[in-house]
Amino acid sequence: MNWRNNLRHVTPYVSGEQPRFSEMIKLNTNENPYAPSEKIKTLLNSFDLELLKRYPNADADDLRSALARYHEVKREQVFLGNGSDEVLALSFLSFFNSKSPILMPEITYSFYPVYCQLFGIPFKKIPLKMNFELDVTDYFEKNGGIVLPNPNAPTAIALSPEKIEQLLKENQEGIVIIDEAYIDFGGTSVCPLLEKYDNLVIVRTFSKSRALAGIRLGYALGHPEAIARLYDVKNSFNSYPIDRLTQEIGLASLNDENYFKKQVEKIIKTRENFQSALQSLKFETTPSQANFVFVRYPNLSGETLAQQLRDRKIIVRRFEDHLIKDWLRITIGTEKEMEEVILSLKEILEQENEKK
Repeated sequence: MNWRNNLRHVTPYVSGEQPRFSEMIKLNTNENPYAPSEKIKTLLNSFDLELLKRYPNADADDLRSALARYHEVKREQVFLGNGSDEVLALSFLSFFNSKSPILMPEITYSFYPVYCQLFGIPFKKIPLKMNFELDVTDYFEKNGGIVLPNPNAPTAIALSPEKIEQLLKENQEGIVIIDEAYIDFGGTSVCPLLEKYDNLVIVRTFSKSRALAGIRLGYALGHPEAIARLYDVKNSFNSYPIDRLTQEIGLASLNDENYFKKQVEKIIKTRENFQSALQSLKFETTPSQANFVFVRYPNLSGETLAQQLRDRKIIVRRFEDHLIKDWLRITIGTEKEMEEVILSLKEILEQENEKK
C-alpha cells in the first residue's frame, strides 16, 4: 500500500488575497482601514523582551477576566482562541458530535463546510430567501446544532435578537453558534440571551472592529459547562495558543473604548455614504450592518466588474458560488478610498455604455 492512500483529503478554505503590489486599494478581506489604539503602540514600545522567554498564561486569565467584565458575564463563560477561526474550529469539534446534520445558511461563511468536512460532521445548507434574508423557521427541524453569522457573510444582513431567540427556543437540544464577527458595525448582539439559554455560544473577534487582524485573537461566550468543554478540547490540542504579547495587546484595546467607538462610527458613516453613492449609480445592494457591502450591477458580470476594478488597483472579493457569482463583497475603507472606488465605478460604467 502506498503512503498516499492514507492521506487526508480535504478541500481547504480559500482566504482573501493578500497582494504584494503597492499603491492599491485593498477591500477584499474586511480589514479595518484604521490603525488600532495608540495605547497599543505605547505598550509595544515599553514591552519587556525578557518576558518572551517564558510561556504565556495558558488560559490568558487577565484578558479573559477583562472580557467577562466587558460583556457582563462570568469569567467561566469566556473562551479565548487564536482568532475566531480557531475558536469556531474548536467549537465545531467540541459541540457538533451528533449523527444528525448541523444546519447553516446556504450562503454563508465558507469556512463552516470546511470544518465539517475536516471533522466528519454531517451538515445541511438551508436556502436563503430571494432577497438573501434568513428565515429562522426554516431551521425548525431535527438537527445536531446550528451555526450562522450575524450579520451574515457575505450578504451583510443581520437578524434581530428576537429572531435569534425564536431560533434558540425551538432548538434547545443542540448548541446554536452565533458568529458575531461583524456585530459592532450595526447589528445587535445577543449576549443578553446567555442568561436565558444554556445552548447559546457566541463567537467574536478582535480582527474587525478592533483593527487587530494581525494578532489573531478571538473568543467565545457561553454557558460555563460549554466553555469548560471547549477548554478541554483546546488543551488536548494546544495548551498555549494565545501568546504573551497578544494577551497584552488585547487588554490595551479593551482599555481604550472611546477610540474603539469612534473608529466604528466612522466606518458606519462611510458605509452609509458609499452605499448611497452605489444606489445612485443603479447598483443593487443588500442592507448592510457589517463593515462591507454586498453589491451587483444589472447586466454586468461580477467577474468583469471585479477585473475592471483590479485593473485600476482596487481589489474586492468575488465568490465562485453560482448563487452569488455576480455579486461583489466590498470592504469599507477610508472615506477617501471609497470615493476613489465610486469614481472608478463611474468610469467603468461609462465605458460599458459606450460599447453598447
